[in-house]
Amino acid sequence: MLDLVSPELETGPRFVDKTFFEPAAGDGNFLLAILQRKLDAIKKRYQPEFWPIESLFALASLYGIELLEDNHAATQAGLLEAFTAFHLNNQTVCNYRTKLWRSAKYLISVNILQGNTLTGLTDRGDPIQFSWWNRILNIPGTVQREPFSFSSLHDAATGAFDFTVYDSYAPCRIDQVHKEVKTDE
Repeated sequence: MLDLVSPELETGPRFVDKTFFEPAAGDGNFLLAILQRKLDAIKKRYQPEFWPIESLFALASLYGIELLEDNHAATQAGLLEAFTAFHLNNQTVCNYRTKLWRSAKYLISVNILQGNTLTGLTDRGDPIQFSWWNRILNIPGTVQREPFSFSSLHDAATGAFDFTVYDSYAPCRIDQVHKEVKTDE
């Protein structure tokens, strides 16, 4: 299946930022395969000094929802393990003490959620909320976080507006997203 989208996933323009959503993540095998292909493509197309930042943007483009608690935990753990292994295999320090690892863990925690895709609710009964992680042009490695609700994706298709008031976040380097700096609005 991934071979069908290979140009978007591995070679097309802005392949790192192409968004993938898994509505029933299971134990994460599909998301893990997407991440691995993106990481392999980053390694082929970028110089090593760009791998940490580009790999974080690759993670930021993956979204998933999983109903079952054990599968949700397995998905998050598998993505973090693959991300960490990629960097360790390429002689980049990536552990719980580094901002690279902390940002990766944070991106996974806010992009891979436990909930019900059909109802649009988290395991706690709250509306599922994701964030777009938009690159800021002309400022390499910088991202602007824009929250949105999962239900707003459905509503947009019907022409409805989303009047939800979301938290507002200051632009930051993608390797600093774990600090979650909100704006003063």
